[in-house]
Amino acid sequence: MELAYIPSPSTGVIHLGPIPLRGYAFCIIIGVFVAVWLGNKRWVARGGRAGTVADIAVWAVPFGLVGGRLYHVITDYELYFGSGRNWVDAFKVWEGGLGIWGAVALGAVGAWIGCRRRGIPLPAYADAVAPGIAIAQAIGRWGNWFNQELYGRPTDVPWALKIDPNPAIGRVGGTYHPTFLYESLWCLGVAALVIWADRRFKLGHGRAFAVYVAAYTVGRFWTEYLRVDDAHHVLGLRLNGWTAILLFLAAVAYIVVSTKRVPGREAVVEPGAQDEDASPEDGAPADAQAPTKADLTKAEPGTRSAAEPAPEPAPESKKL
Repeated sequence: MELAYIPSPSTGVIHLGPIPLRGYAFCIIIGVFVAVWLGNKRWVARGGRAGTVADIAVWAVPFGLVGGRLYHVITDYELYFGSGRNWVDAFKVWEGGLGIWGAVALGAVGAWIGCRRRGIPLPAYADAVAPGIAIAQAIGRWGNWFNQELYGRPTDVPWALKIDPNPAIGRVGGTYHPTFLYESLWCLGVAALVIWADRRFKLGHGRAFAVYVAAYTVGRFWTEYLRVDDAHHVLGLRLNGWTAILLFLAAVAYIVVSTKRVPGREAVVEPGAQDEDASPEDGAPADAQAPTKADLTKAEPGTRSAAEPAPEPAPESKKL
């Protein structure tokens, strides 16, 4: 007897009149907005201009969506190009299927283009948006909940996920490990870790982003071990498991090497931004300005304003 479980939505689509609102797409959009908002706060704190993160995201987000979809379609091509499949379904992003590896890789290309156009170092930008990306992943994983996909092994734990049967796609009903929830919580922990490590060790030159990659891949390897959906295997291990291992090693190696080559943090992340924030007179406070005419008229009788010239001394009388 099942005493408790997490129910799945009966549908992943809510129709607002003729407009379908899909839970998967909604989660992705919310995640992007949160990532840009947090990235902007961190960028400004590092000395950059407000709005720069959003401007570069205009390049990074579309590239990331395309990269995520390409990775999914390439690694699961049989879902779209196999016998009895319709290749047009490969373009239906709203039905799920975005590979985070492809999204980050091609998203980085888009971010590089945006950074080049603004004269900004890509590693500094990556450090600023790293925790926001992790939070965006945490939110985006709930899209899998709406689509009833990417769950783990059967289980009867109180937090098990109830999956409805669907013979059309070979889905067997029951209660399974909610790997979407596990990864969502893990990503929130990764975001907190990156923010803490960045404050504690003053990470720079892409090392905060590398911490995000290393920490995320550890959790992803674990959730991949629990998942039961079809996947390609190499030497008995799921393809995403191997990808997680390789990226973890690459991220750790980058942290070690870059710390020795370029220790510390970038002094300037966006050329010209600090000059714009400076006061008009070589760093003097903004309120230290010349007094206005109104200020002069308020001087008490008999007193001399600091702006008025001192009176010339009267000539001495000739001694008789």
